[in-house]
Amino acid sequence: MRSAVLDNDVIGALVSALGTDSVIHEGSALSFFANDVYRGGGLPLAVVRPTDVAALQQAVRTCAKFGVAMVPRGGGASYTDGYILPDGGHVVFDTGALDAIEIDEQAAIVTVGTGVTWANLKTALDAKGLRTPFWGPFSGIAATVGGSMSQNTLSHGSTMHGISAQSVLSMDVVLASGELLSTSASTAMRFYGPDLTGLFTGDCGVFGIKARIRLPLLPVLPHFVCLSFAFDSFAAYHAASRKAAMARLDDSHFGLDLALSQGQIGRQEGIGARAKIALQVLRRAPNKAKGIAQLMRMAIAGEDAMRAGAYMCHFIIEGFDAQEAAIKAKLLRRLLDGLGREIANSIPTFVQSIPFAPLFNVLGPNGERWVPVHGVFAHDQAVAFDAAFKDLIAKRKPEMDALGVWLGTMFSPVGPSGFLYEVALYWPDDRTDYHRTTLGEDYLSSKPDFAPNAASRAYVEDLKIAIIALMQDFGAGHFQLGRAYTYQQRLAPPAASLLRAIKSELDPQGLMNPGALGF
Repeated sequence: MRSAVLDNDVIGALVSALGTDSVIHEGSALSFFANDVYRGGGLPLAVVRPTDVAALQQAVRTCAKFGVAMVPRGGGASYTDGYILPDGGHVVFDTGALDAIEIDEQAAIVTVGTGVTWANLKTALDAKGLRTPFWGPFSGIAATVGGSMSQNTLSHGSTMHGISAQSVLSMDVVLASGELLSTSASTAMRFYGPDLTGLFTGDCGVFGIKARIRLPLLPVLPHFVCLSFAFDSFAAYHAASRKAAMARLDDSHFGLDLALSQGQIGRQEGIGARAKIALQVLRRAPNKAKGIAQLMRMAIAGEDAMRAGAYMCHFIIEGFDAQEAAIKAKLLRRLLDGLGREIANSIPTFVQSIPFAPLFNVLGPNGERWVPVHGVFAHDQAVAFDAAFKDLIAKRKPEMDALGVWLGTMFSPVGPSGFLYEVALYWPDDRTDYHRTTLGEDYLSSKPDFAPNAASRAYVEDLKIAIIALMQDFGAGHFQLGRAYTYQQRLAPPAASLLRAIKSELDPQGLMNPGALGF
């Protein structure tokens, strides 16, 4: 156990290296940084916010000198204990001030600081008619490029271009020694010899703290068509999603069950929110007449598009011109014929118009607490898992009902060969400092208050563990591993040995995010 004198020495050295404004070491802010979306851990000793790479290196050297654990944090929307240490006493590296964006149109490369949010990157690239292949998760208003690379994620652009890790050329990473490592000898090539860049994707920061990331650029396709389909069974929905993912006609698509369509994802509250949607639909429409026509269709459809079937799938199709987008849409309709029925496209139109919505979904539709659990399945296991999962929930339902626990499911392709099945769990419980700080009093005052609910909270944790175990029985892999999903235990002995050797070489004191990935 470190002494108070040593802690003061660490804080003093960090303040001396970075300046008073870049170091938080007292007050309520420490509690905020001790919580993620799901739950809290031990209080950090301090939070540092380096403003450039040199300051990041100096802060790392300082922590290494004193043997203090270092935990990187991006946008903070993690829910797998990715930056939560149970014992506390660590230094959180808030990368949000590493927010430089350098666009090289000639080289078709953008270099970003790891604290750049996907929303800010999109704004900068939109001005030049450019985009990255994968261009962010739904939480991109807060999620950072660095966080997405550390955790692995998918959403916008994933059907056509894959997950976040597939849209990076190289990285600059600060190792536990303070040394800066570039993962490729060429800025234009990722696969110049062994793929060192891949080593740092999905690593949860256990190998180092990301400083800069280089991404390839593509032209924005200005024309789009949004389509939605309803399905009466999971098997039919899965067959449709698999066919669409293999055909790669859409830029991205996602599916929702009835509970989430009507609740957490499909709901938009209030006149102000609806007016904002309408304005964005008009702005994003290829022309104003088509935008007005789309708004009229959405108004006529009303809430029916959110309850049109047991499962609904939503597609965003892009093209160089209206003809290309229309042909792709025609081919997709033909591909899904006989599996589902086309419905009003209100939800994908909303997502296309406002791809990065406010983080209201970190709570349930009535202010409940929320945590997702997911698995990525081979297609031949998805339907079998769904049946086993429903059997598990049927057996648990009386307890869930008694404790006010409920759930919904959403889905997404992971390339042509993978299928993401995500379960969202909700329960009545008090909010944490994360929710209070992120959402603000104005929003929270519009929701019911819940007293602390230890019984429901403990049940959700038990149910979460059971769902993860069931997913792994069907061979599921996972993103955002943090401390919630097992990893090293599932590796073959030679692979596990190699991983430990790499960790030992890069971080011999074991100071980088200890506990993540099983380290």
